Amino acid sequence: MESIGILGGTFNPAHLGHLALAEHARDELGLAAIWLMPVGAPPHKTTGEDPGPEHRLAMCRALVADTDGICASALEMERAGPSYTVDTLRSIHASHPEAELTFIVGADTAASLESWREPREILRAAHLAVASREGAGRADVLATLERLGGAREPTFLEMPRVAISSSLVRDRVAAGQAVDAITGQAVARYIREHGLYGAHA
Repeated sequence: MESIGILGGTFNPAHLGHLALAEHARDELGLAAIWLMPVGAPPHKTTGEDPGPEHRLAMCRALVADTDGICASALEMERAGPSYTVDTLRSIHASHPEAELTFIVGADTAASLESWREPREILRAAHLAVASREGAGRADVLATLERLGGAREPTFLEMPRVAISSSLVRDRVAAGQAVDAITGQAVARYIREHGLYGAHA
């Protein structure tokens, strides 16, 4: 049975923290593949200074180009309207009916699942793998899942927190600072070449 991990987000921009989480989840959970899934139209939050989904997808692809078992998917971008996770999981099940799906999220996101569209269906469609985040702990996640009907026990990924965020990258680019060390050279080069976030080519 094919095992696929889904790591969604705005990826505005993609950075080495995203890559570290994807690689760790792939290795710890023994997944055959990890799909980075940049949202087309995020239903829950704005994406800051958004260069558009095509640029965000291209940066995801640049981030993972040389990494085995990790790719970027355009699935949510290709679907019109807001990008709801439950619809994404249904689409993947339809195209990969034998696949076992794992939905990879930060603890803060997992603790907010009650506000998502059809959260119980999300938990039926995929196993939950949770990464540590500031402001939300294991107890918060378990309490949320209990309120949603006692879904199967999630996997809490055993990895150190990575102190990188997309907002940090955008701020450094806008300030004229190099970001290669936190985005990787390929993403940093893409940002410069396309003048994103106030960068000068």
